[in-house]
Amino acid sequence: MSASLETVVICYDIVAASDRRRVAKLLEARMVRVQQSVFEARITLVAANRMFERAAREIDAGDNLRMYVLSRPGLAKSRVARGAPLPEEGAFWLL
Repeated sequence: MSASLETVVICYDIVAASDRRRVAKLLEARMVRVQQSVFEARITLVAANRMFERAAREIDAGDNLRMYVLSRPGLAKSRVARGAPLPEEGAFWLL
């Protein structure tokens, strides 16, 4: 049985530009940037935790890195005004 996908948000506040670029590049590989330092994706918790741990190794003591996992009821109550849409359940193709 495959692992279920979760809606995950990772965000950061990183002082050093070089650290910020490394973390952004790491997150952009699997997530959608929805704001300057906020990323969303529908991924497994294993993959999300792996990315979070890799990103955490790139930051300094004064920096801030957070990961939120949205429940289905929480996602249903979430809203967006402009910008990227909320991550959706299910696979789809863009042609």
